[in-house]
Amino acid sequence: MIFVTLGSQKFQFNRLLIAIDKLVQNNLITDKVFAQIGFSDYIPKNFEFTQFLNRDKFIETLNNCNIVITHGGTGTIITAVKLGKKVIGVPRLVKYSEHVDDHQIQIIDQFDNMGLICGCIDCDLESKLSSLASRNFKLYQSNTFTIIKAIDSFIKNLG
Repeated sequence: MIFVTLGSQKFQFNRLLIAIDKLVQNNLITDKVFAQIGFSDYIPKNFEFTQFLNRDKFIETLNNCNIVITHGGTGTIITAVKLGKKVIGVPRLVKYSEHVDDHQIQIIDQFDNMGLICGCIDCDLESKLSSLASRNFKLYQSNTFTIIKAIDSFIKNLG
């Protein structure tokens, strides 16, 4: 299953939903697709969706999918990568009124350059989906404990 998740911020992401709907309609995506469409006002015609999922249902859906197609939200990307999912990240762009700036391009590029996800800047999903089978993604490794240890050491050395 492919899980499409567009986050919970008050911005539409119709462009991504339309691209996926066309791929399903043209049988270029044959897997089951389920989407959390958030504040988008485009209504998918060729796959199931809901506006929002609670946290438990969101995690259950992530656990049950093989591929995640998501906006450039770090929380969703990191959660999916930690679960070992293949992730295609598509940034929201200001020129389509999908966000207030284009910071998601840098987020997607960074995760892609780290080998954790497949970035897709222009919604060219067909080629990205077909490349997933041959891509080996790196496992996400958190630096949280390293950062905490560095902060703790810094504080101890202050006094």
